[in-house]
Amino acid sequence: MNIDFKQIASATMILFAVIDVIGNVPIIVDLRRKVGHVESEKASIVAGIIMISFLFLGDEILKLIGIDVNSFAVAGSFILFFLAIEMILGITLYKDDAPETASIVPIAFPLIAGAGTMTTLLSLRAEFAVENIIIAIVINLIFVYIMLKLSGKIEKLLGKSGLGVIRKIFGVILLAIAVKLFASNVTGLF
Repeated sequence: MNIDFKQIASATMILFAVIDVIGNVPIIVDLRRKVGHVESEKASIVAGIIMISFLFLGDEILKLIGIDVNSFAVAGSFILFFLAIEMILGITLYKDDAPETASIVPIAFPLIAGAGTMTTLLSLRAEFAVENIIIAIVINLIFVYIMLKLSGKIEKLLGKSGLGVIRKIFGVILLAIAVKLFASNVTGLF
């Protein structure tokens, strides 16, 4: 095993910024109002299964369709870039329809384990050891579970402006990650 605490910390922060569970608290609170109870345990477990499965099978899927990890990482850097722009500027570039239920969809997928998270996982795999990424996933899932359970209290504590500030801070971090991801993988394309 190649346990590296620096890789774990980096992967954890990257996934934390991409998953953006703090920034999604307003969405989670709104879902609670619309559909009632959100199954925090179920959503966290299903999101974990999706993320770990994609971590292992995503590369094989890419090979099957003839795309290398560097190309996917560069494409992922663009997705992360636009996610960061949404977070920083407070705009929505892509919007899903409002859901009728909040069990697995939309909390586990696509809110937690969505396209940005999956892209990030494959991008991380190009740079970090798999066991370190799995530990980072588990750390993030624990945090996601806690945030899902406490979303109402967090909203009351931070207020809308506090959540907005946190979302913008993580947007800037995500933007820096997107630039680094692009820079470290673009040379592998040529």
